[in-house]
Amino acid sequence: MFASVLVANRGEIAVRVIRTLRAMGVHSVAVYSDADADARHVRDADVAIRLGPAPAAQSYLCIPRILQAAARTGAQAVHPGYGFLSENADFARACAQAGLVFIGPPAGAMEAMGDKITAKATVAAAGLPVIPGSGGQDDDALAAAATAIGYPVLLKPSAGGGGKGLRVVQRAADLPEAIAGARREARGAFGDDTLLVERLLEAPRHLEIQVLADAHGTVVHLGERECSLQRRHQKIIEEAPAVLMDAASRTRMGECAVAIARAVGYTGAGTVEFLVPAQRPDQFFFLEMNTRLQVEHPVTELVTGLDLVEWQLRVAAGEPLTFTQDDLRLQGHAIQARIYAEDPAKGFLPTSGRILQMREPASPGIRVDSGLAVGPDVSTEVGSDYDGLLAKVIAHGADRDSALRRLDTALAQLSILGLGTNVAFLRALLADAEVRAGALETGLVARRAAHWVAAAPPEDVLAAAALWALLALEPPGPVVDPFALPGSWRLGEPAWTRWKVQASGHEPIEVQTRGRAASAELIVGAGDASGAGDASAPTRACAWWEGGELVVTLDRITRRYTCAAEGTTVWLGRDGHSWELREQQPLDAAQRSGLGADGAVRAPMPGTVTVVDVAEGQQVTAGARLLVLEAMKMEHVLTAPVGGVVRELRARPGGTVERGSTLLVVDP
Repeated sequence: MFASVLVANRGEIAVRVIRTLRAMGVHSVAVYSDADADARHVRDADVAIRLGPAPAAQSYLCIPRILQAAARTGAQAVHPGYGFLSENADFARACAQAGLVFIGPPAGAMEAMGDKITAKATVAAAGLPVIPGSGGQDDDALAAAATAIGYPVLLKPSAGGGGKGLRVVQRAADLPEAIAGARREARGAFGDDTLLVERLLEAPRHLEIQVLADAHGTVVHLGERECSLQRRHQKIIEEAPAVLMDAASRTRMGECAVAIARAVGYTGAGTVEFLVPAQRPDQFFFLEMNTRLQVEHPVTELVTGLDLVEWQLRVAAGEPLTFTQDDLRLQGHAIQARIYAEDPAKGFLPTSGRILQMREPASPGIRVDSGLAVGPDVSTEVGSDYDGLLAKVIAHGADRDSALRRLDTALAQLSILGLGTNVAFLRALLADAEVRAGALETGLVARRAAHWVAAAPPEDVLAAAALWALLALEPPGPVVDPFALPGSWRLGEPAWTRWKVQASGHEPIEVQTRGRAASAELIVGAGDASGAGDASAPTRACAWWEGGELVVTLDRITRRYTCAAEGTTVWLGRDGHSWELREQQPLDAAQRSGLGADGAVRAPMPGTVTVVDVAEGQQVTAGARLLVLEAMKMEHVLTAPVGGVVRELRARPGGTVERGSTLLVVDP
């Protein structure tokens, strides 16, 4: 076994690989960019070495710097994780030339399967079913292939996965723009802008088979995973075994995956992906092979009892597999939820910011793979340089129902404050009747996402925010001097204090309080507590701090909230939800901050401007595309909030922008 392994990655996968290295007694080496200098994987490793600036091309994608880091730290092998250089055959060869063991398949197998165009040709030559399609470097060739296949079609990068660069094209007129966007995303994420075009299968199921092969001729499959719940062509919920999969289909699909791995001389852990048409559940088509560890590998580990990272290392060190296909048995059911920094209410737009507080679930049958540092003295800054995956919560149970219940409980316990996440959305998704029944397909999330987006914050949260503000103003201990109390008072009784509580993305709501937080009267919403107008009856409330949490009793119901404050903003978390709340800004400031209210187009997140479609003085219509912003390796189109003339154009292709900065103004 290797004495020292360099992990050429970041975030939760780097932390996960380091965990196995530590368990095996192997020295771990982390690499980091300037943006990750204080990241968890840097803290967890035995040794860490800087690669370069934040852009991936100058750090995590820079092969010479990674090889130099390995040489300086005495590493014997390199684990690439997933993403970045994990499916780069040139990197595998460069490791070998530098005397390092690449913990992955041979470069030849990686080229045959890691490149989607070559992979399809290889599988088709073996007589196995593939989705009709074609690829190449030339835009005209892609257009000709799309015409021959028939619209709608799917454009996808040949060199990578994770949903990056994927484009659904409904008609020929949209193809040139889709090709340009897909190439930009592919170049930024994988360093290769080669594309292929395929027939779009409507509403299929997405299944995949985990394979494991040693260098001594043994190839096994570890069962299948169901990956049909996706948003923006990227998986968010995965489970093993697949829903509604019978033993005969599992055997046929597993044998097909093993045959593909054998055909290219594969070694190590890999995944063969298939699409199953909705109209013909007895059929399946080869989609691609991922020549690396998958994000969803934990569900396979939980149902097989195997550590896939450990077996990656053992195979790379020349050890044989110690089990055969007949030895493998699937135990129970496992489901994984991916936690992303994003806003489901805004089309899953990435979010960014500083994580002020995080509480991970700790309950039976739950595993958390996270790249976030947790604790009172640490915080993590989530920017736009890398993928927005923060953590994964995985549940294991005796059957699917018990795994779903455990996962829902864990997501309710998870609290991440300081930026928007998809945790509450995932809870709503998993509670959906179709999902519970296993009626899964890749278009389900896009079709029903609006049903699972949280509405305005409930009354108890608004009340908790006002009581938090009241607690912050109160002096500690018993109060004798009435002038020491917050708010105003009048002869004969305390006066009502009005708070304008505003949740991010929603209109402010008035909350009235009277008395101290330990024994207060409270009215949420419209109403005049003086009795001059229609008023709700005051509700008795009580709030106090306990174990770092805000505890509020309202209308005889006690709830606990995780809480974090930053300036005048308070973040409250409960049951997997998180809310960003503040007192309403002055009217002039609120008007200035309203995105698009004055014709100004502001950056919704930090990122890089990749395309500017308009010029100063150009006339545009409401909804017209103005520019493209890249953040977290995905492109986001910004459109005109009103019809008018472009003024104050400040955005330039290649320029970096901060969240909230004005990019241009459309003069109505």
